[in-house]
Amino acid sequence: MEPVSRTPSTEDRLLTVGKMLGLGFLGLAVGIVTQIALLLVLIAAGVDVLDSPLLSVGLSLVSLQGVGLAVVGVLYLRYSGYGLSFVGFRFPTLRDVAWTVGGFVAMVAVLLAAASVLQAISSALGVETAENSIVQTASEDPTVLFLLIPAAFLIIGPSEELLFRGIIQGRLREVFGPLAGILIASTIFGFAHLTAFAATAGSIASVLIPIGGLTAVSLVLGYTYEKTDNLVVPALIHGAYDALLFSLLYVTLVYGDELQAAANNSSGVLAALF
Repeated sequence: MEPVSRTPSTEDRLLTVGKMLGLGFLGLAVGIVTQIALLLVLIAAGVDVLDSPLLSVGLSLVSLQGVGLAVVGVLYLRYSGYGLSFVGFRFPTLRDVAWTVGGFVAMVAVLLAAASVLQAISSALGVETAENSIVQTASEDPTVLFLLIPAAFLIIGPSEELLFRGIIQGRLREVFGPLAGILIASTIFGFAHLTAFAATAGSIASVLIPIGGLTAVSLVLGYTYEKTDNLVVPALIHGAYDALLFSLLYVTLVYGDELQAAANNSSGVLAALF
């Protein structure tokens, strides 16, 4: 990534933040509208989507990540004049592989630290942390996780990193520099997951706690992207991280009788940090 060549004005910075915040939520909005439209079409065609967790998850992946994030991201690059080269997409070098492995380990470490902090905050406030909707869906049918594990690498990681790291962090870096770019992009990334916790939100705090956790773990993604200038690196880390969480959730749900104590703690962590 090229260094910032001038000091942007406060107006430039605020305008860029507004645009990138809008872009992030535009991707989310387009995904939701697409999901509703496809849902109505499938129901009209006689497909029982609502009673099938597997179909519901598949529809969500196609709509939210596939159309909402990936398509909006590609269209932005196309019509803003930046092009795909702006996000630094290339085949990983050995150095990139090292950063990928190190980044994954670091992300798991941040996960464990964040989980402890979130649990302490939740207990201190007497708040039950909102659950990610994925946890609820998987509780009904754990086999949906067999779809989500490969999707983490093929759809979720690439699409979310394209929009939030490749475009949003990249644009913010131009006016704020690397550190602030990472922090602001990670915050936008966290708040873009609000709808994932809406169904079980008991209060504002119950949602802000997991959003804070998501923001914290995503800092690792932003940092590795900054150091490698290769979108493949955070996409792989993100995919591996989500795949790990999905795998742990499957073990928790399927072998809950033997792991009841661990299940209670794990569900909270998984619910907060997807």
